[in-house]
Amino acid sequence: MNKVAVIDYGMGNLHSVAKALEYVGKNVSVSVTSDAQTILQADHVIFPGVGAIRDCMAEIRRLHIDEIVAEVIRSKPLLAVCVGMQALMDRSEENGGVDCLGMVSGQVRLFNNAGSALVPAHVDSDGSKLKVPHMGWNSVQQVDRHPLWAGIDDGSRFYFVHSYYVELDAQEKASGVTQYGVEFTAALNKGNIFAVQFHPEKSQHSGLQLLSNFLSWDGSH
Repeated sequence: MNKVAVIDYGMGNLHSVAKALEYVGKNVSVSVTSDAQTILQADHVIFPGVGAIRDCMAEIRRLHIDEIVAEVIRSKPLLAVCVGMQALMDRSEENGGVDCLGMVSGQVRLFNNAGSALVPAHVDSDGSKLKVPHMGWNSVQQVDRHPLWAGIDDGSRFYFVHSYYVELDAQEKASGVTQYGVEFTAALNKGNIFAVQFHPEKSQHSGLQLLSNFLSWDGSH
């Protein structure tokens, strides 16, 4: 039995994530939990997140999820999704600036759709301002041959809902990039971590394939 833990720190409905994992997995037991022992005994761990980063980080620290995630990535595969990916960074611009977990070197930036003399708005190829949040389907260009891309065509479309995006430091490695007025990191890998800005559970065939790949991934490249 492949035991999978979906970390629950009270931020979002995780039912769809659990159902997607059960759908693609064979002989899989999925627990949606904040219990440290259950998470640490799992074979694979999902670190999701929705909402404001300040609220997410407050709950992550209150429930000691930061300590649990640090332990997880020393010994087993972790898939971080959406705000879960952003929480791994050093710092986010959201809510006036919020310190994150610092497990991956990088910053979380705001898509700028208002524009100013110093910071022009992100625009589409036709010059029109792009709406924020970035919501809907967009293609992801794969920049490495990570095992989680197995069976997924380069340029496949995934479902995004976000106003902030990850900007990695030079030493970190993107696995996939997407264009939305600016090229941003849609997926990254570091050791046992794979993280995505999109929602695989809402991304139909390609997203389900990625979740299936994660369940068979041993953390190596």
